[in-house]
Amino acid sequence: RKSVLGCGERGRGILFSSGTVDNITIVPMRNRLRKGFTLIELLVVIAIIGLLSTLAVVALSSARLKARDAKRVSDVKQVQGALDLYATEKGGYPTVVADTTLGTTVKCVDDSVAGLVATCGTGTKYMGLIPTNPTPNGADYVYLKSATSVATCTDATKACADYKITFTIEGDTGDLKKGACSATAAGMTCP
Repeated sequence: RKSVLGCGERGRGILFSSGTVDNITIVPMRNRLRKGFTLIELLVVIAIIGLLSTLAVVALSSARLKARDAKRVSDVKQVQGALDLYATEKGGYPTVVADTTLGTTVKCVDDSVAGLVATCGTGTKYMGLIPTNPTPNGADYVYLKSATSVATCTDATKACADYKITFTIEGDTGDLKKGACSATAAGMTCP
């Protein structure tokens, strides 16, 4: 017995059979081979890839902003820890003549009288390298004479009763709000 496999409308195969199958004869209706994709199919794929890549770029940008802010908060907390160690040993915080940029002008917290110095001395190092603000955006970390009273830090031979470090964050981070922030011995705040 013979079965006939034919291609009907739009290339759909139709099997005609009567009884048992001894051999099969294929009868092609069209000899058209389909190669490649249509223009519409290509445009749809390109549009989907474009949409997915746009979403990835937006998500990556947000992640970078959060990472920079997390680094800023971590950096300032590390400096606070070094300043607390200094204050425990010296009875107060380092004295500076003017507001000082941390990480560029001052790179070290040690047990010297000044405490905040460009190069660490041979004594105890509370922080060997003060970090700088991650770029882009943000502002340098600045150590101010005192958060409460400048008068308490005018004598370079005495330790300050308090300090203030200013920095900025680009977005809300934990309890801290976007914008200018400050850190004192009491903690961090962002108005």
